[in-house]
Amino acid sequence: MCGIAGWVSFDQDLTGRSEVIDAMTETMARRGPDDRGTFVREHVGLGHRRLAVIDLPGGAQPMVTAAGGGEVAIVYSGEVYNYRELRGDLRGLGHSFHTDSDTEVVLRAYVQWGEGVVDRLNGMYAFAVWDRRDEKLVLVRDRMGIKPLYVYPTPDGVLFGSEPKAILAHPLVRPVVDADGVRELFAFTKAPGWALWKGMSELLPGTVMTVDRKGIRQRTYWRLTAEEHTADTEQTVEGVRDLLTDIVDRQLIADVPRCVLLSGGLDSSAITGLAAQQLTRQREQLRTFSVDFVNQEQNFVPDDLHETPDSPFVRDVARLVRSEHQNVVLNPTELSDPDIRRAVIGARDIPLGLGDMDSSLYLLFRAIRERSTVALSGESADEVFGGYRWFHDGTALRAGTFPWLAATPALTLESRWELINPDLRPRLRLPEYVADQYATAVAEVDPFPGDSDLESRMRTVCHLHLTRFVRQLLDRKDRMSMAVGLEVRVPFCDHRLVEYVYNTPWSLKTYDGREKSLLRGAAKPVLPQSVTERVKSPYPSTQDPGYAANLQQLVKERLADNDSPLFDLLDREWLLRAVERDPARMAPQIRIGLDRAIDIGTWLDLYSPDLHWN
Repeated sequence: MCGIAGWVSFDQDLTGRSEVIDAMTETMARRGPDDRGTFVREHVGLGHRRLAVIDLPGGAQPMVTAAGGGEVAIVYSGEVYNYRELRGDLRGLGHSFHTDSDTEVVLRAYVQWGEGVVDRLNGMYAFAVWDRRDEKLVLVRDRMGIKPLYVYPTPDGVLFGSEPKAILAHPLVRPVVDADGVRELFAFTKAPGWALWKGMSELLPGTVMTVDRKGIRQRTYWRLTAEEHTADTEQTVEGVRDLLTDIVDRQLIADVPRCVLLSGGLDSSAITGLAAQQLTRQREQLRTFSVDFVNQEQNFVPDDLHETPDSPFVRDVARLVRSEHQNVVLNPTELSDPDIRRAVIGARDIPLGLGDMDSSLYLLFRAIRERSTVALSGESADEVFGGYRWFHDGTALRAGTFPWLAATPALTLESRWELINPDLRPRLRLPEYVADQYATAVAEVDPFPGDSDLESRMRTVCHLHLTRFVRQLLDRKDRMSMAVGLEVRVPFCDHRLVEYVYNTPWSLKTYDGREKSLLRGAAKPVLPQSVTERVKSPYPSTQDPGYAANLQQLVKERLADNDSPLFDLLDREWLLRAVERDPARMAPQIRIGLDRAIDIGTWLDLYSPDLHWN
């Protein structure tokens, strides 16, 4: 894992500006609690915070090597899971190694193949290479966007960092947010490159950016493309099983304690079963963790998204695989604690208003970090295999917008629109923005000749989720985990699996008439029957009305300050009505609105951004 930051300036001598690189790097101390390092030369400064996972004594960064008359330096975040094979290939080409780290493999692979190294990597990564031979910076981000990387072009170079806070620490950068930045806060479309802060953008997944004296250039090295799928049902299920087995085996590699996040759903249970299978061969007991809420199972009430509580299914899986399991149980006070909310917003840099779902994830990861450094997660299976309910909702599929917006009452345009300050609404032009984003996203889909209308539509829906929706969830998981120094790996985002399943016809994805048929079939041998038959249930949210009551009290405190900049963004009258609602009967969209108000207020306190709407 780790955090990286840097500054390239072709018109300045940076050798006397190391304090700036230090300041940028230290903003990400929580991403890398084990070590820090900087590399400063005339036109470049690189910073690194390290979370040691592989080759604990030998993987220090920045890492530098001599190559053909000039030094090459790297700062790197993430993991490359095929580094052992690559190291063997490079040794065959004459390279020698001084460490057992994957960082050195990536560095020497760049020396050997240049920017072509990206086509050989399997993993999650964001890295920067300073190549003195050509006086250029090369920035790379993994195919699915698992690891974050932000850039801020300057008149004579660029600033970059794993998180916006690293860039905001630079004296050249002002924390400005304009209408273009705020719009996406309420749109929930995950516009490519959006970073909230003016002048800053997110390097797109599957992209290489090169910065030299000629300027900044980008190229896409990977994207989803339409390919023919010829395997039958049995062969496809076997293909998914073989891929997942290989992926999980690779992603269990670490020199630190590992575990699996277990929710009792199909996705996490599949990873748990496969991981347990591998570790049993190594005579090692698997460690699993889950999150729950006080009295949730006893007082559970089915709703539109959750038909059953998670706990019984968690117990079934843990019992089957004989894992060492720990259930992290949270109460409403912890979930609404202002200190926890500040930690969450400080980790994300962006107030997306996910409330207890962010707080609970942060608290879960904090508890896990006391016993493990690496965790495997079932994140992204719904996007890969078509698991969300709106994949099977004809109304949502025909809505002419992103299906998750059409199918979720709390995310409809109307529910988000009414929370915004009425004076700001005309400037945001939110309906037009969402429509434009949807049209742009649909236009990016590579059609396959011969697809039926249904297959074409479902290919589009899958593409929307793999290039938009999943990126929001991956960013959330990265920020919450790295805020406590925990590395979370996501096997379902292996690009080989994504490509294979993306090109599997929808009729095969649903061959048994249910959601995620391929995953269910592939993982069935390692799962209890209760889980294979369970209906999709999303990440849990507390049903305790005490949480909603706590939100109301926190918003009341905000409302007492009539001059708060919060009301430049949100409708004060709407909030006044919301805090008088009965918390035991509060509609989900009202609670989400309160969560969003608290998140935005906390963000304003932490960052004091300049808000400009003109």
